[in-house]
Amino acid sequence: MPSPQDFHAFVIDDDAEIRASLCELLETVGWTVSRFALAREALKAIKSNPPDAMVLDVQMPGMSGLELLAELRAVEAPPVILISAHGDIPMAVQAMQEGAYTFLEKPYDPRRLLSALTHAAEQHRLRQSATRLQSRLASLSGLDALLLGQTQQIDMLRKTIADVAQTDVPVLIQGETGVGKDLVATALHRASTRSEVPMVTLNCATLTPDRANELFFDPSEGSLIHKAKGGTLFLDEVAACPVDVQPMLLRLIEAGDTGGHDPADVRFVSATNQNLDTALATGHMRQDLYYRLNLIEVNVPPLRDRKDDIILLFEHFCADYAAAHKAMRPHLTQDDIAALLAFEWPGNVRQLRGVALRHVLQGQRNGPLPVALSIDPSTDEAPQTPHTLRQAVAAFEREMIARALRDTDGNMDDVAQTLGIGRRTLNEKIVKLGL
Repeated sequence: MPSPQDFHAFVIDDDAEIRASLCELLETVGWTVSRFALAREALKAIKSNPPDAMVLDVQMPGMSGLELLAELRAVEAPPVILISAHGDIPMAVQAMQEGAYTFLEKPYDPRRLLSALTHAAEQHRLRQSATRLQSRLASLSGLDALLLGQTQQIDMLRKTIADVAQTDVPVLIQGETGVGKDLVATALHRASTRSEVPMVTLNCATLTPDRANELFFDPSEGSLIHKAKGGTLFLDEVAACPVDVQPMLLRLIEAGDTGGHDPADVRFVSATNQNLDTALATGHMRQDLYYRLNLIEVNVPPLRDRKDDIILLFEHFCADYAAAHKAMRPHLTQDDIAALLAFEWPGNVRQLRGVALRHVLQGQRNGPLPVALSIDPSTDEAPQTPHTLRQAVAAFEREMIARALRDTDGNMDDVAQTLGIGRRTLNEKIVKLGL
């Protein structure tokens, strides 16, 4: 809960002495105070500098306190505490009906006034926080294609995200390659109270002890922990973290020791596509690290288990890619629908997205073609570790183009310019690489 030092109050009273007394009382306990002699001045200031609570005199020239209170009903105003030397029961009842938080008579008890103001400000902050969280959670229904769907599985996933997003405990996301675990992590972050700080992603499979020491425990401002402070650290491929790095990761999570002896103010979200029972049994993952990361588990369903979403998702992807490429949105035939539903989608949503892009690009060049011609399992399966120079070059090109596509929101002209290649070459590489 915020302390009084975090709160801001409006004091509105035409009596200069009382106004000064109220301001001195609040400033003594750490409040920031804005003072006004006229109600209309305060009404103008609320829009640009809204306080957490207001202390308002009832009898004032021009606009009375009750009149100001009535004006505030039209906006999402902070709580108001009315004070007056002319108070009586009918006036108190009217003030409460107009929306006042409480009503105090002069001379007021300073302790009672401070208590009422603090409680009012705390409740106002909680209402604002709840409103923001509801807005974020409502927006999750449109968070990329992963959360677009009508099946029970995807509905349960949304509910799970909503349930755990507001906690700060570590979350482990499990699911096959391509189901969208990174999007679930993004959803958790955006719906949390940490959403104002960007989420930082770390691929644990690429870590070495030296690199981990630099990222985790270097007290400089360039360290990964410093960048993620106040936000979310997404540990991708956590089960592939090298065994000699796992104790360092465990130390960071358990002790919050960043080398500078400051707590790591970070929410940990991790993801893996590996069988963790096997990883634990073979010693590829430490049990203590697993139990520390897996306080809450979120399972993302494979696409084959939510077949009723396949056509909806495919149409969504095609519409997006057609708009990005300034192409005609392809019309699905019954044969197209049958082909989409018959395929098992081992690469899940990522593979479906790649097929949609190929379908749009191939149709742009050659006219409408069957969707079946765009489904090429050999280019959509999960990427393996390159064994030849050609495979390594293809993997590098895939990563470069994919990053450029993400950074430019799929604008192909910008992607081509960023990579220094022509549009035709870019389209050919996208199709060839199955992006």
